[in-house]
This record gives sequence, C-alpha cells and structure tokens, in this order.
Amino acid sequence: MRKRIILCGCVLLAALTACSCSMLSGAHLESMFRGSQHANQGMDTSFRTGDTVTISREEYENYQSMSELVELLSAADANYYKEFDRDKMLEYAAKGLMAGLEDPYSFYYNPEEFAEMWEDDEGNYTGIGVLISANYSTQLCTISRVFEGSPAEEADVHRGDILYRVGDELYVTADNLQDAVDIMRGIPGTDVTVTFLRDGEEITKTITRREVVVNRVASTMLNDRIGYISFYEFAGESEKEFETSLNHLTELGAEGLIIDLRDNPGGWVEQARYVADLFMDEGEACYLVYRGGIEDHSEYRTTDGKTDIKLVILVNENSASSSEILTGALRDKANAVIVGVKSYGKGIIQGVWPVGNKGAGVQMTIAQYYTPNGHAVHGEGITPDIIVELPEDDNGMYQFADLEHDVQLKKAYEVMLEQIEK
Repeated sequence: MRKRIILCGCVLLAALTACSCSMLSGAHLESMFRGSQHANQGMDTSFRTGDTVTISREEYENYQSMSELVELLSAADANYYKEFDRDKMLEYAAKGLMAGLEDPYSFYYNPEEFAEMWEDDEGNYTGIGVLISANYSTQLCTISRVFEGSPAEEADVHRGDILYRVGDELYVTADNLQDAVDIMRGIPGTDVTVTFLRDGEEITKTITRREVVVNRVASTMLNDRIGYISFYEFAGESEKEFETSLNHLTELGAEGLIIDLRDNPGGWVEQARYVADLFMDEGEACYLVYRGGIEDHSEYRTTDGKTDIKLVILVNENSASSSEILTGALRDKANAVIVGVKSYGKGIIQGVWPVGNKGAGVQMTIAQYYTPNGHAVHGEGITPDIIVELPEDDNGMYQFADLEHDVQLKKAYEVMLEQIEK
C-alpha cells in the first residue's frame, strides 16, 4: 500500500547547498577511498585527483563508510572472470541499502521502474484494462476491476474472474503476476490470448491491446436523495474526478453521500486532503509526526466552505493510507458514519523523489500521521461505527452499486436513509 508525497527537487537542492556539499563522481570516490587508508586524520576536506572537489567532513565520513562497496567494485574490475554490468551491481547495492531500513514501504526504483510508476499514476497505458489483486496465500490472481470502455470490458471480462493463463504457456500465480502484466501490456493493435476461470470454467479470450484510460472514480444516484461515489485510488487527478462527481450528484438532489473506499490502497496524501476539504471547514485533514516526535500541523490544512451533505463511508481490510486519512478526517470533523470492517492500518507516509542523474528514484517513509483528533492509525486501523462482515464464501466481487447482493453497501444505504430522515 503506497501513500506518497512529493519532496520537490528544489527542496533537495537547497538542502545540498546548505550543507556546502558537492556531488562526487565515481572516479573521485574510488580515488579518495584508495588513498583513505594513508590519509592524515587532521587533513582538511579538499581532495585532489587532477582537479579539486571540496566536501564537508561529515560527507567525507559518510563516503568512507561506503568504501567497502567501492572496494568490491574494484575487486570485480580486477578479478571477475568475465565482463559484467557495473550499473547492475550499483543498482542492486542501492536496493540493498534501502532494504537495510527493514521497511516494506521504502525502496529504490531503477530508471525503468521509476518511469513506470509515474506512467501508472497518470493512468494511461497500453493493455487490456484490468486491475488484478494477488493473494499470496492461495497464489490466485483475481480481477478486482475492469476499466470502463476498456478492451477487457468489451471482451466481457468480469470482476471476480480468476486470471489463469496468459498466452499458451504462462500459468499465472501471485509470484509471476508481473510477468503476466508485462505480456498483457504491449503495442496497440496487437492481440493477446488470456484465459480466465469463472465458476470453475475456463474462458479464453483474444483481446486486442489499446490505450487504456483508468477511471479512479465512479458515481451514481442510489435513489433521488442518496448519492454514491466509489473511489478506487488516490492517483492521477482523482481528486478532481471526485469533485466533479460530487457536484453532479448534488445538482441531481443528493442530500446524503456514500463514499466507498473499500479496496482503495491509497495514493497521494494531498488528494486525500483535497477531498476532505470539500466536506470540512478550516482545520487539518491529518497531522504528521517526524523522527524525534516533532509534530507538523501545517502541511495538510483545510479551509472554510464545505459542502453541506450527510456522509457515510464504507471501508474494509484493504482500505489503506490515504483512504484512512480521508476516513479519519471526515469522522473527526464532518460527522461521517463509518460502515464495514476495520481498515488496513497504514499510518505512515512516504516521500518520493528522483536520485542520481539516470532517472532512478526512491520512496522512503518519512513520518507517521494522526487523525485531526489525535488518533493513531498505524498498526491500528480505523474501526467502523457499524461493523458489517461479509457472509461466508462471499468474495466481495460485486458489480458497481449492487444494492441487491452487496451487504455492506446495503447497510450503508440503510444508515444513510436514517441520517437524512433526522
């Protein structure tokens, strides 16, 4: 579950300038480390390798601590029995450094991964148009969404279908799902054969790849007084999509709104603040606590001018990060009633920024967040006001706004009826 905020490049540049630090090339580092064993401990921070680069003593000590990595590169240069990819070694070193934080939400992106992350966020890609949920216990990969107007929708792929095989040979599991996704994406106008399981029966489709535009929000009126917005992910411009849907529903006469955040894994924190601001007056959507217990109440503020509407929010065990920020803010400050089951409990946020000069990037946990009233979410989740468990053998794979079969939505609807009659 990724909840991300941008740390803009100018901030990083300012930090480097304030430390009076300079970037060092690999050659400079190797030269410096080779000579470090004989360096005078009282030397200043100037190192000459045909030219002069000045760094702070703190930075010098940091680079010295990484001398083993440089020594390993040098050993490979001198001794490895065949040609090797230095960039690949450095990439794995970077991944290893981030893994040393022992934080599943902090990691290194190589240039291809970083570009793909932004492509996914923009919501435009070439493929068949499905979102897939992987279960690492059963190894099953289930279609959790079929995007509107996509090739998959036209091929009659259903939410709840099991992705079984791609092509003739790749039988899909949670472990090789990325390989399957890479095959299903491709050149527009080309075909891919995909086999699904539906009620135990194999269904094979030949689907033509094309550009897919991901919709992050879907909405409808459930009756002439109650609106419904299903919010799938905080990405792209989903906050604007949400606002457009809200305005449309209020124009249609909605007095109450059900916001469905079930299975929403989160995304950009600013988008959660933006949506919370639609229903809150001046205050804060959440506040941050950094290392050392330093609190920041200035980052995610809301302003006066809220929409006057009753709120019920649906959450489940997969509602995480920005979904929990929005849920906590609207329960604390907009009298929202929460229905469903306890949310995931991801109460930390990550910064995302580029590193190096080749297009790589990093995601790193930088703070914990709390709801406006001071409730911790991390490891705790948000417990609904009204708990509604799914019936046994119900996988929750309903069609959109299915009041007949979706027991959690049906309960939210009943709660909203009571709210607007008060």
